[in-house]
Amino acid sequence: MNLNSVGSTLSAVSQASTGDAVAISVLKKALEVQAQGAMQLIQALPLPSTNSPAHLGNNVNTFA
Repeated sequence: MNLNSVGSTLSAVSQASTGDAVAISVLKKALEVQAQGAMQLIQALPLPSTNSPAHLGNNVNTFA
């Protein structure tokens, strides 16, 4: 068994797992940034006005 090939294989596996960890960390950060942006958009929405008559929005007319 060639020890050099074992060492290079272990090195490659270690680098791959480090790369995966970095990719996951970047993905988590991107998701956090998107969530913050979505919350800012939701908070920027105006509140609905309640100037409608009381009878509107109480019934849904459906037919098939």
